[in-house]
Amino acid sequence: MSSEKIVKEEGAQLDFSRDMSYSDYLHLDAVLNAQHPLSPDHNEMLFIVQHQTSELWMKLMLHELGAAVQCVSQDKLGSAFKMLARVSKIMEQLVHAWDVLATMTPPEYSAIRPYLSNSSGFQSWQYRCVEFMLGNKNAAMLKPHQHRPDLLERVEQAYRAPSLYDESLRLLARRGLPIPAAYVERDWTQPYVSSDEVEQAWLQVYRSPDANWDLYQLGEELTDLEDAFRLWRFRHVTTVERVIGFKRGTGGTSGVGYLRKMLDVVLFPEIWKLRTDL
Repeated sequence: MSSEKIVKEEGAQLDFSRDMSYSDYLHLDAVLNAQHPLSPDHNEMLFIVQHQTSELWMKLMLHELGAAVQCVSQDKLGSAFKMLARVSKIMEQLVHAWDVLATMTPPEYSAIRPYLSNSSGFQSWQYRCVEFMLGNKNAAMLKPHQHRPDLLERVEQAYRAPSLYDESLRLLARRGLPIPAAYVERDWTQPYVSSDEVEQAWLQVYRSPDANWDLYQLGEELTDLEDAFRLWRFRHVTTVERVIGFKRGTGGTSGVGYLRKMLDVVLFPEIWKLRTDL
């Protein structure tokens, strides 16, 4: 068949006037027209696209995390493992996204910073939901969302619900492992406090992986997830320091100082400690 005939035949299939097109399906008009730089600086487009795409990835992350927590609560670990593995891969994407923003130099950021007012990634309600679902509960982190009751309600829902780790421990208890009662039912809004008894339960799993294979795999999925989350946080810190140094953040935080403190937060402490004690 001649190339001319192939082009004609393919061309006959390219009339989307009556059908849903690629652009229609993805609502690309709305997505691609959602970038509205406020400064005259060329580099602001990078800053906007970086943060918008990160929010889209976080939307998918919340979709997967919420379903994974539900699956763990229902003993559907096969499905949960797939979702948690996907969340870890999303975090890898977000790590590499910082590589792009790191191409912005300090003078380039300084040119757009006055136009940002008090807006800051610190105010991302989706990121706050991710942290709450992973167990880093802090009532003070509700305050940045009080000006939007609709968003505050969604953040509070994540704040008041059992985290992924809470549901994992409840699963271990259902399987007969010695999880203390105070970790099966508690005030889920309180920060998680590590427990020697909880570590002993995980140690039983890790010392007999063949007999506890799905729980062992759950422990490793949680390890992968926190490993990816640490890398995401670390890359955030180094990028911010590279671009703005130790200036205060636009949202009022101490900037790099605050972000460095967050690096010390351990989400699943017993799973990390058991590696020393095995």
